[in-house]
Amino acid sequence: MKLAVISDVHGNYPALQTTLQHVDRWQPDVTVVNGDVVNRGPKSRECWQLLSARRSSHGWHIVGGNHEDYVGHWLEEAPDLESPRFQIYRSSYCTFRQMNGLVSEICDLPQRVEFEGPNGSLVRLTHGTMQGNDDGIYLQTPDNQLLKKIAPAPDVFCTGHTHRPLVRRLNGTLVVNSGSVGTAFDGDCRISYAQLTWRKGEWHTEIVRLNYDRRQAREDFEYSEFWRDGGPLVEILFQEWLMARPMVSRWAKRYENAVLAGKIDILASVSDFLEAEI
Repeated sequence: MKLAVISDVHGNYPALQTTLQHVDRWQPDVTVVNGDVVNRGPKSRECWQLLSARRSSHGWHIVGGNHEDYVGHWLEEAPDLESPRFQIYRSSYCTFRQMNGLVSEICDLPQRVEFEGPNGSLVRLTHGTMQGNDDGIYLQTPDNQLLKKIAPAPDVFCTGHTHRPLVRRLNGTLVVNSGSVGTAFDGDCRISYAQLTWRKGEWHTEIVRLNYDRRQAREDFEYSEFWRDGGPLVEILFQEWLMARPMVSRWAKRYENAVLAGKIDILASVSDFLEAEI
């Protein structure tokens, strides 16, 4: 049996196209898209439509991620366009508008997928952890914390969210983070996805890294509605993609509370942050 796991596409259409070509050549028995198809990048609608078509035609599974939650939130809340909070979350509102009526589809996605593998092994896939879609598993996560994040422990636990691939084994559970198709955070700009194969009575994992057309991906960013209307933080999202390392979380630690309190304008905070980081 062969299982392909892709996650964290984040509106990167050229990267998604390259990933699907590679998956097609490998010919897995099961393919799971493990959350965060949309947002952070410029082509969310196109990525969603492509993967939704694969779900219909090939039986692919799609799991909801925290960014589907962020975009879906705007179905319930009218934006206050002048508020500092809106400026912080403006990129997700831009994605909401780009989706043009398809947001209800991403809101209906399941939070996890489980299936029985060979020899009765239980395989579970969720975007974050059992503690939530915005909770991550890292190489340095202590074993006692990891046990809580995957409980009740299956034979295989596949996650995403952190944009950093990893493979760990703990008390008989194989833990796999497939990394990110669209925006890696481990310093390697290439696509990352996971191939799991049942062989000789156990699961084996390969993290696949792929080059793709980053020139086209950059043009998609720079000439997009997302760049034009997504707000000041889009510049940081672009630098994250360009440098393959997390930056928005560091901006938030330094500036988010100050922006919300009106102590600094968000545009000035982004300018100060990028001047210090780049």
